[in-house]
Amino acid sequence: QTRLVESGGGSVQAGGSLQLSCVASGYIFSECEMGWYRQAPGSERELVSAVSNDGVTRYADFVKGRFTVSRDKTKKTLVLQMNSLRIEDTAIYYCQQSCTITPTTSPLVFWGQGTQVTVSP
Repeated sequence: QTRLVESGGGSVQAGGSLQLSCVASGYIFSECEMGWYRQAPGSERELVSAVSNDGVTRYADFVKGRFTVSRDKTKKTLVLQMNSLRIEDTAIYYCQQSCTITPTTSPLVFWGQGTQVTVSP
């Protein structure tokens, strides 16, 4: 079982920056993508950014150019640097790890407990 713990959320004014961190512990599978998702009140959870096991990054269009994701496999951490924050970035941000066990089975997915990000005018 993998445990994910996020930190770094908080309140910031529009235009400001925050950095989120996610640390994985417990059993670490070898073929895992790690990513950040967010969920605003009344909305579905959506992908923000992810890093494949090979280090390939992808971003949602609404954060391109503002957010940067990085992954340190040795330290088992995932970091999301969020700049130029907007009011609409307000949400709970979740760390996720999706691990491929075999090519023919569904991946194992783990979630952190989430961290609140609030952006004010």
